[in-house]
Amino acid sequence: MNAPNRFELFVLEDGEKLVEVTEDTKIPNAATFKIVKQDHTLGNMLRAQLLAMPQVLFAGYKVPHPLHPYFLIKLQTDGTATPQEVLEQACTKLIGTMSSLEAKFKREFSFKDVEVTGAVDDPYGVGGAGGGAWASGRDYLDF
Repeated sequence: MNAPNRFELFVLEDGEKLVEVTEDTKIPNAATFKIVKQDHTLGNMLRAQLLAMPQVLFAGYKVPHPLHPYFLIKLQTDGTATPQEVLEQACTKLIGTMSSLEAKFKREFSFKDVEVTGAVDDPYGVGGAGGGAWASGRDYLDF
């Protein structure tokens, strides 16, 4: 089969850089970033975060081929900051957003309101006459 080994999709080889920057010579304040060992998940989140920033004029990404584990992200700014600085700010904001989401998820799905009275019959609380883990009438979508 042509598919690469799974570890090749996320493990950096010796001397391989995670991010490569290519300055655009034809468009002012623009650069193309090659981010290796990542896929659409990070590419789309970064693009969305970049587009939400006021100093970004253009942000887009593409995965050239599904068997090659990298994506290219093209970024143009208005000149108040370099594309590298803006990408770094977007990554920092994205890490903060993911940390906040993780904290909210852990808080909402902790078993602090579950009474330990034996085995839990219905961990999602969506069925059964006993009420299961969510005796208060909530279900797993109420976050």
